[in-house]
Amino acid sequence: MPGKDKLSENVEEYLEVLYRLSRTEERVSTSVIARNLRIAPASVTQMLKKLEANGYIEYSPYKGANLTEKGLKIAKKITRRHRLLERFLHDVLKIKKDKVHEQACEMEHSLSDEAERALCQLLKHPDRCPDDYEPIPPCDLKFTTCEECLKKRSEEISKIGMRGQNLFPLIELKKGDTGKIVFIRGGHKMIRRLLDMGITPNAVIKIIETSPFKGPVEISVRGSNLALGHSIAANVFVEVINNELEASDHG
Repeated sequence: MPGKDKLSENVEEYLEVLYRLSRTEERVSTSVIARNLRIAPASVTQMLKKLEANGYIEYSPYKGANLTEKGLKIAKKITRRHRLLERFLHDVLKIKKDKVHEQACEMEHSLSDEAERALCQLLKHPDRCPDDYEPIPPCDLKFTTCEECLKKRSEEISKIGMRGQNLFPLIELKKGDTGKIVFIRGGHKMIRRLLDMGITPNAVIKIIETSPFKGPVEISVRGSNLALGHSIAANVFVEVINNELEASDHG
C-alpha cells in the first residue's frame, strides 16, 4: 500500500483488531474494540464512522461493526505482516513468545511488500504465528503456489500483479460450500502430493464434511471424495463461489 494510498497506522490497527475479533464474533461491538485498543468508547465510535465512510466497514451503533471486502483485504495484509514478524522475532532472533507481539506491532506498518516476501521465503512460508498459533493469511501476489514465488526474482514481481479477491482456507468453509482453488501454500513435497491428488489451482471443490477439534476436512474434487488433514486443508486457499461463507464471515 505504498504512495498516496498508504493508510495511517491508526486505521490499519483498527482493521487488524476487527479482523481478529470478527473470527469469534459476528459483529464486533464498540465496547469490545475499546477494551482491545485501550481507547475510550467515544473515540472508537468516531473512528468507526470514518472507516464506514471510507468503505472499510459496515457499522451500526447498536449492532457493532464488521469488515467489508475492501476492509478485509487490508486487514488480512497487515495481519499477515504482523504474524510473519512474530515468527521472525521468535524463530530467528530467539525473542521470547511473550515479547514478540508488542515488537511486531511496532514494525508491521513499515514493512514493504518486498521485505514481506523476503521474510516469508526466509522463514519457509510459515502458516502459523508462534505465540497463540493463529493462522497467517496468504500473500496477495498472483502466485498459485509457493514454488512459483521462489522461482521469481525480485525485479519480476511487479509483472506478477496482485489478487483482487479475498481467499479463504478450506478449514474456514462449511459443509456444502464450494470454491475454486487459487493458491496452495507449502513446500515442494506437500504441493506435489496435492497436485497428484487432483487438488490443483482452478479446480472446483465442494465441502462434504468438516470435523471439530481440528479434524480432517472431506472434500469433493474432480469427481472424487478426499479427506484432507486439518494442517493441509489450512493451506489450500479458495475463492468462494457461493456466498454463504462470506455472509457468515462478515456478519
